[in-house]
Amino acid sequence: MKSNFIMSVANVKQLPPQMFPEIAFAGRSNVGKSSMMNAVLGRKKLVKTGKIPGKTRLLNFFNVNDRLVFVDLPGYGYAAVSKTERAGWARLLDSYFRKRQTLTLCFILVDIRRTIESEEMELLELLAEYNISSCIVLTKADKVSQNQLLNRKTKIAKDIDAEVEKLIHFSVITGEGKKEIIKKISESTGVELV
Repeated sequence: MKSNFIMSVANVKQLPPQMFPEIAFAGRSNVGKSSMMNAVLGRKKLVKTGKIPGKTRLLNFFNVNDRLVFVDLPGYGYAAVSKTERAGWARLLDSYFRKRQTLTLCFILVDIRRTIESEEMELLELLAEYNISSCIVLTKADKVSQNQLLNRKTKIAKDIDAEVEKLIHFSVITGEGKKEIIKKISESTGVELV
């Protein structure tokens, strides 16, 4: 699979041309967003990962096989970021969701050990308002037992009023869930990731 970084943008006036279907990746800081994107792309360091939460502060665009674009969205819920900066991110995301006609799917990543909080609910509502498909991915699935995994999936599905089968659990360590994520991308865009 061929992939490369296109650009980072701080406001919607800088957005690249809409050429291919776009898949966005959203989630709290430190949820494993960059690691998941790298795993799906079969790369180690294309999407920058950091030990310090809150590293992604812009919209980062990546070309995938000259047929798709992955978009790494700013991590939210990071206390060390000022309220002004968080408000700026919210405006940027709202504008992006509203104006981007090529955006076909947004993965919302949630650490399987956490609960769904207000930010995730607001994001789900915003995506629904703009008729953008969304999919919850429960990351760090290797950190819980199989029994806990099923219990967590059931609880989170109930919290967002969704079917358990619609949630994907993922582990960058074991690769579990990668096939399901790739399948979801293909179903959403009509593009096979190979």
